[in-house]
Parts: sequence; structure tokens; C-alpha cells
Amino acid sequence: MDAARSPGWSIGLGRSGQIMATRDSGQIGLPWVISASRAGKGMRVSLYRPGDDTEIEGDVLGEISGNPREMGRQFRTFLEETQLDQS
Repeated sequence: MDAARSPGWSIGLGRSGQIMATRDSGQIGLPWVISASRAGKGMRVSLYRPGDDTEIEGDVLGEISGNPREMGRQFRTFLEETQLDQS
């Protein structure tokens, strides 16, 4: 998870080993969420908009794979490059 750290994002573990990153949306209790969950040999990265239910599948951004450090770097790239529509 250290390799995934990115300014503006808080990173932690979710259910079943899921990696979750949250970012303030400006709405109390409704953050942006990007998560990575197990999918085959790698992990599927998904985006959840403020208010979305994170217990169901979000908008799939892509997949990450490789050793843990490489997967952390790939996850960080998603955090840094995903455009968050503030509307």
C-alpha cells in the first residue's frame, strides 16, 4: 500500500483484502472512492462517485497485476490520472 500513496487520497484496506482510496468530494460523508479488488491473477480497479454503494461493482477503470509493489504503483497511477467530475 505504501507504493500507492498519492497526495489528496487516504488509503486503507476494505473488506476481503480490498484496497480502498478515498478523497473528499466536498459533501460531508460522501467521498470519491477508488478500490482494487481481487479479479483473476490481479485486481480490478473501480471508481465510486459520492453516494455510490461500494458493496456493488462500480465503474471499472481497469486492472492491475504483478508483484505487490508494482500493483501499488499501478494503483497510484489510477489515483493520479482519474478525472473526478465535480458536478
